[in-house]
Amino acid sequence: MAEQEDGGVVRRVLSAVGVNSIVRSLYGCVDTTVKWCWIPNWLPSWCPTSQTQLQKAEDMMLRCVNSPFTKQYIPISSGNLIWTLVFSNTSHKHKTPMVLLHGFGGGVGLWAQNLDALCQHRSVFALDLLGFGQSSRPSFSSDARLAENQFVESIEQWRTKMGLESMILLGHNLGGYLAVSYGIKYPNRVKHIFLVEPWGFPERPNTVEDDRPIPVWIKALGAMFSPFNPLAGLRLVGPLGPTLVQTLRPDFKRKFSSMFTDNTVSDYIYHLNVQTPSGETAFKNMTVNYGWAKRPMLQRIVLLQPHIPLTVIYGSRSSVDGNSGSIIQNMRPNSHVEIMTIRGAGHYVYADQPGDFNRLVLQACEKID
Repeated sequence: MAEQEDGGVVRRVLSAVGVNSIVRSLYGCVDTTVKWCWIPNWLPSWCPTSQTQLQKAEDMMLRCVNSPFTKQYIPISSGNLIWTLVFSNTSHKHKTPMVLLHGFGGGVGLWAQNLDALCQHRSVFALDLLGFGQSSRPSFSSDARLAENQFVESIEQWRTKMGLESMILLGHNLGGYLAVSYGIKYPNRVKHIFLVEPWGFPERPNTVEDDRPIPVWIKALGAMFSPFNPLAGLRLVGPLGPTLVQTLRPDFKRKFSSMFTDNTVSDYIYHLNVQTPSGETAFKNMTVNYGWAKRPMLQRIVLLQPHIPLTVIYGSRSSVDGNSGSIIQNMRPNSHVEIMTIRGAGHYVYADQPGDFNRLVLQACEKID
């Protein structure tokens, strides 16, 4: 209720100064009781992006991948399409294929340093989640449970169309959360789950404000911007967006420095995240203040059948709380749960230390088939 009132204040202020079009870029629409709608026609001219530019940026990200692969749209229900990279290893047809699920704001191109290694001994599929990347960006439910189910069902429909009997799911961030949600609903389709710096597992602490006092001015800003999508600011600055990404996230250039010396990565991240905020809006509707999940996965992890092994991978320098891995071990005493920590890696562990990451994943996969 407070969030709606805060959003109403923001809308009235912006409307008074005649910038309803800016609100559209922030909310996805003017009326914040409607959780999602198409970006207005003027936005592409304000933000220097297009579907073609996103495609070119992805091609640049993948230009250093040496293994042969195909790119295709896989049709699912309601006319939606899932953008997919297919690394088909016909010499290991008996091996369970691996499916890569990126995190919030990501896309298939961010696996550029991992694809060659991971497809050595089995087929690998990397897909853009529904609402992200080059996949369709439809309307999601404003209800967290229903939005989560839309993601899960899109993965299941994709699996059916691809003809995969079972999968190894490797999910980073939001992708890890969805991998477990999928495994709970479709246990017979999952051979193993890799949780890479997963989002959404712990509950929001009741004492968060007592343990870490938050200044009043930060609370005020949080109340003002709480109705907005997480990446709204990137769209709001328009033509300054590419420079903003380069300035605020120079670390991404370093993560891929072995492959690129230019702005390939920041350009890709920019074009990924200034398109229609479909999955972004769904993600926001799945969170509460400060990014905690409305439906924490630790409350449901016991529903994941014991026969599904879990490998949890963290970076030693990440700000993500790694306690969830230990809690999962305690909650699944009769299941295989392995926790790995990669030294020198942050949240994007697969990009920070790709050699170590690839080696550990391949070692774990040796036990699967």
